[in-house]
Amino acid sequence: MISAPDARATAARAFLRAPTAADDFYALLSNMRAGDDHAFAVLWRALNPMLLRYLRVVADEVADDLAAETWLEVVRGLHRFDGTQSGFRSWLFTIARHRFVDWHRSRARKPLVPDDLLELHQETTATEDPADIVAIADDTDHALRLISRLPPDQAEVVALRVIADLDVERVARIVRKRPGTVRVLAHRGLRNLAEVVLREESPHDL
Repeated sequence: MISAPDARATAARAFLRAPTAADDFYALLSNMRAGDDHAFAVLWRALNPMLLRYLRVVADEVADDLAAETWLEVVRGLHRFDGTQSGFRSWLFTIARHRFVDWHRSRARKPLVPDDLLELHQETTATEDPADIVAIADDTDHALRLISRLPPDQAEVVALRVIADLDVERVARIVRKRPGTVRVLAHRGLRNLAEVVLREESPHDL
């Protein structure tokens, strides 16, 4: 017979490995709803690193605070969540973006890339998948600094696609843009990142 701690550990490994063991994820979720601190810690350890990387791209100076607010809202709203493992990840990043938007509005900043301008370029061949870009830089910190140098909309989309590993449809719902716009932003962001990396690798080439 498997003990409760062993069962929780099994659920944790399944969650960290791949979204294939639905029963294990639902068991972990059920334990969290029952107030199991260990179950929450498992989920936090699995997802908080990528959450922080995303927030460091969009709001580096307050990333830790926004992450804490995000998890607090997750705990408060856990009873309302009804979905799969990938759906939970999407829900987490949706909450995080809401916290970022609230913070951004409080600073009275205007978006730097108007959505209507992006719509004019829907016909571009934006077919590249950011999820295929696995070596933007040799270390995570360097990669995050590079992504942070992109225009805000591009940086956020690339972060959600690459860091959070969310598909185009989920990203589109989170950022409230059309899937075509998300693809254009991702395409432009990756193209800009490639140009930056090439310049860094050949600093003396003019």
